[in-house]
Amino acid sequence: MSANIASQTAELPAVIAGLYQKFGESTFVRQHTAEGMPTLWVPRDKILAVLKYLRDEARPRYEMLLDLTAIDERVRVHREGQPDSDFTVVYHATSFSGNCDIRIKVALKENDLNIPTVTGLWNSANWQERECWDLFGVNFEGHPHLTRILCPPTWKGHPLRKDHPARATEMEPFRMSDEIQDTEQEALRFKPEEWGLQTKGENSEYMFLNFGPNHPAAHGVIRFLLQLDGEQVLDVVPEVGYHHRGAEKMAERQTWHTYIPYTDRIDYLGGVMNNLPYVMAVEKMAGIKVPQRVEVIRVMLCEFFRICSHLLFFGTWAVDLGQLSPLFYAFVDREKAFNIIESICGARMHPSWFRIGGVAQDLPKGWDKLIREFVEYFPKRLAEYDKMVMQNTVIKQRTRGVGVIDTAGVFDWAMTGPALRATGLEWDYRKNRPYSGYENFEFEVPIGLNGDCYDRAAVRVEEMRQSCRIIKQCLENMPEGPYKADHPLTTPPIKEKSKLDIETLINHFLSVSWGPVMDPTEVTMTIEATKGLNMYYLVNDGGVGSYRTRIRTPSFIHIQAIPALSRGLMLADFTAVVATTDFVMADVDR
Repeated sequence: MSANIASQTAELPAVIAGLYQKFGESTFVRQHTAEGMPTLWVPRDKILAVLKYLRDEARPRYEMLLDLTAIDERVRVHREGQPDSDFTVVYHATSFSGNCDIRIKVALKENDLNIPTVTGLWNSANWQERECWDLFGVNFEGHPHLTRILCPPTWKGHPLRKDHPARATEMEPFRMSDEIQDTEQEALRFKPEEWGLQTKGENSEYMFLNFGPNHPAAHGVIRFLLQLDGEQVLDVVPEVGYHHRGAEKMAERQTWHTYIPYTDRIDYLGGVMNNLPYVMAVEKMAGIKVPQRVEVIRVMLCEFFRICSHLLFFGTWAVDLGQLSPLFYAFVDREKAFNIIESICGARMHPSWFRIGGVAQDLPKGWDKLIREFVEYFPKRLAEYDKMVMQNTVIKQRTRGVGVIDTAGVFDWAMTGPALRATGLEWDYRKNRPYSGYENFEFEVPIGLNGDCYDRAAVRVEEMRQSCRIIKQCLENMPEGPYKADHPLTTPPIKEKSKLDIETLINHFLSVSWGPVMDPTEVTMTIEATKGLNMYYLVNDGGVGSYRTRIRTPSFIHIQAIPALSRGLMLADFTAVVATTDFVMADVDR
């Protein structure tokens, strides 16, 4: 390497410098984005080699394929400096050892939508590639079972293409004839041989059991096809997509501001926590810095929703294992938390309260009294939960050593959140990559040792204790100041100011009815949500709304790991695995 090239390389991020040295600088096209994540375009024939290098040889190593998606570029206007592309496949890889990310892109033409599968590198790519084929029509060569996953098997077309209708009114009237009904019913029939499953062994005939789609222990509308030898689980085929709502498609027809209520409904147990990565991504694009008071308010509300979500998990998990009483205790406490949320936000589960640049309104009078009562009361209840459930001999016997996965396994399946920390890895986005002022709070990151069902539950229980600790610090250190940034792209502007002059009034009207216009760019924002990492990847083409909105949810990723956690267990153990996976179907189907 010449001195000149070496000098240029030294100024690059280490991962890009390593890629240039390994494959040659001419192999890549570098793209600059709003959040500064290293972004490289790679030729299709090099994608496997590049991703394998990132996983095995790069310094730092990128252990996890966090996300895989696509973009229909055909009507995009602003693509300066990017390779010619009709469709783009996008890979987001994460390094936990180096605490950094990289974005890799591959350009494809409409008449040749073929790209090698990466399921041989990461098992998590299986469902991500199926989703990409289902919604965009990208063919992943060598994929073990490239079929639809969110849309019905009989669906025509690929919904996230720009030429696919977004509304039912734009399509032909729906008719359900007897023939169509028979076709749809037949399409739902499970055929084991299509999944490579045997119907009989040497000494026995296997049974195939429908666990769901409506089952009290399924935690939503999902079907697990269980291959059983007696009561032993040989294999599992999860089937999702029963209420796919097209949230990513809806984003293309909404302004930056009007899409906020849709984010509430992704993980409907996470409430405003779903707003946060979206509004922070838009704020990053717009260059908006929110006041410190806003950051603390957001943290406080997010931790309340973390407690609400974990309480629901805790109660239903206990029920699944045969304990009925904890559910009622958990719901009493959940109601107390919801009452506080309602007093602040005006709503409970779907407040849609966070705004671009701030929150909807300031904290009401008396908010501190309600929260002080809660933070004094709740730790005592958690101690009772420990005695009632976590120290229960039956619970321990049913969950310890069941559904075990190690750290390498969660990297392979892209599992994050409590599932990751239960393996013993102390890694939390709030600590490792603090956002919204989390760096100013003192709290511990709970971890497990064995990566089993018990540890995944224990981590969540301790997280509630730490959330209560964070909320107490918000209470004691709430800064003064405005509840919204004074920025022209803040939506909507502070209403009181709109009464002072006509220019502000016009700005308020346009920001709500039309939306702000921002320079074309791309940005990714990730948070530590209740169930794992929740990521919004926004592509802005210079309009009043998103050109492409990608929502990476932990539940969708985690469910595909359930077969790996369940093989060889008993049927009763399968229930424990499903419960501690802690998914919610709105987070899966989107």
